[in-house]
Amino acid sequence: VQLQASGGGLVQAGDSLRLSCVADGRAFKNYAVAWFRQAPGKEREFITGVDQSGTRYISSSAQGRFTLSRDMAKNTVYLQIGSLKPEDTAIYFCAANEEYSPLHTEYRYWGLGTLVTVSS
Repeated sequence: VQLQASGGGLVQAGDSLRLSCVADGRAFKNYAVAWFRQAPGKEREFITGVDQSGTRYISSSAQGRFTLSRDMAKNTVYLQIGSLKPEDTAIYFCAANEEYSPLHTEYRYWGLGTLVTVSS
């Protein structure tokens, strides 16, 4: 499955943003999907994910401002980010795998990522 993330850009602190991840080829319903981000000089970090049954998972640090949703008809997974902060500046990736995991090393399919830059 090929993934394409989009929706990033330059925003101001306090803004909201919705990122999209579109799958080409195979339907998302067959895969667990997760969002990760990687800030400059830092490790890739798990944000939130969903397994094939629709069960959603979220990191403790992401609770409250990050929301994952799916539109199965559009084969798209979204990441809504609220009250953006400069420390949210990172490349945001979506990934898919046959099994859910919060570990980025477990994911087989990756999109190229979309850059989010938050100015103060």
